[in-house]
Amino acid sequence: MQRSRQPFWLVAILALLWSAAASAADYPDFVTLVERYSPAVVSINTKSEPKEKDRPWRGHPSIPENSPFFDYFKKFFDQMPEMSPQPRSSVGSGFILSADGYVVTNAHVVEDMDSIVVGLSDRTELPAEVVGKDSRSDIALLKVKTDAPLPTVKIGAIDKVKVGQWVLAIGSPFGFERSATQGIISALGRSLPSDNYVPFIQTDAAVNPGNSGGPLFNLDGEVIGVNSQIYSRSGGYQGLSFAVPIDVAVEVVDQLKNGGKVARGWLGVLIQEVTPELAQSFGLDKPRGALVGQVMADGPALAAGVKAGDIIVAFNGQPVRHSSELPLMVGRARPGSEAPLTVIRDGKEQTLTVQLQELPEDTKLQQAIAEPPARNRLGLIVTELAADQRQQGEQGVLVKDVKEGSAASAGIRPGDIITRINNAEVTDPAQFAELVKHLPAGRPVPVLVKRNNGALFLALTLPEKE
Repeated sequence: MQRSRQPFWLVAILALLWSAAASAADYPDFVTLVERYSPAVVSINTKSEPKEKDRPWRGHPSIPENSPFFDYFKKFFDQMPEMSPQPRSSVGSGFILSADGYVVTNAHVVEDMDSIVVGLSDRTELPAEVVGKDSRSDIALLKVKTDAPLPTVKIGAIDKVKVGQWVLAIGSPFGFERSATQGIISALGRSLPSDNYVPFIQTDAAVNPGNSGGPLFNLDGEVIGVNSQIYSRSGGYQGLSFAVPIDVAVEVVDQLKNGGKVARGWLGVLIQEVTPELAQSFGLDKPRGALVGQVMADGPALAAGVKAGDIIVAFNGQPVRHSSELPLMVGRARPGSEAPLTVIRDGKEQTLTVQLQELPEDTKLQQAIAEPPARNRLGLIVTELAADQRQQGEQGVLVKDVKEGSAASAGIRPGDIITRINNAEVTDPAQFAELVKHLPAGRPVPVLVKRNNGALFLALTLPEKE
């Protein structure tokens, strides 16, 4: 009896169909997610009336009356029509947190807006009031009046979020309401240059202008983040979008709801990242922690005994691997609370107890991470500090000129004040020269400089002797 054979092309088609069916079975059911949870997603329509500062300049250019062009330009500007500034409107996104009408969105969506209207999925529009907003986390809480309970979102657990998980973003990109886009979580705990208090969730879900304030869902339909920013050179989506973790947003919302403002902990130090060279100069086996460059006067760290040169490796029981993690930890702690602070000083670990204060409004004091210098090589000319600086108790030497050599390579610049070198205090140029004479060659040593009202450790390496 002869076996029947299937044509090759038929076998190939059946294999492709089987493969497609298997892939479809593994693919998330975004349809159900959108149908079930999009009713709790809202559009935020805002409008700002023109202010006096927005009015266009009106007048004549500064041309002398005896100029041959004066009459021409005077006539030209006098004949220009009066232009009135127009109202400014924009669209953002948000989601309903509670059935009685509390809505979460981004602070920048409602910043300086005179009217805010929340658009529901059934096309109902409700005027909203700002309960409070927090620019540091970019979270705002709105309230609308409603006669009937509104659909709400479920809040997810951030500790269950993993890199590689599927996510769904719903919002109003460019005003296209309730648009759904999918992607995966690309990274967790991202620190952005302008945001020291949010460990962002990075995703590749398509997020564009108008998505701001909208929810980021997991596959269980729980909100795990608030879409906030994109990284783009074009102004549109380029594969990098960032969301505020939902636990951070909920903490902010609770404080806004109860007090109208957010209070954050403040340690009172200027810190910087520990580079491999700095780690070697401080005797660490590898780079870790946050290096204290300056301890603020009258701050909690000073009262706790923190010193410049300490490397903070743990705060409140949590390890500090990178300097960018410390402001996040401190900011989430309540002012007035006590926390253990583990530091490495002179190569040994010790634990201090710090009582946190509230983060000041002064933006200069908010800065917690010093920008690491560019490393390029001791050709210095230094002078004494000015008399008024010495009278105020300042110590160190002023860098007047930097030539090619070890100091330039370390990043020392003219105008810097060197206050410590190789863990020794610098008092005057003669003493500084003596300290430099005895520096070890061939390995990095720490140098503490004051720059632009801040302080920064640099790693300086003298070349091996001939």
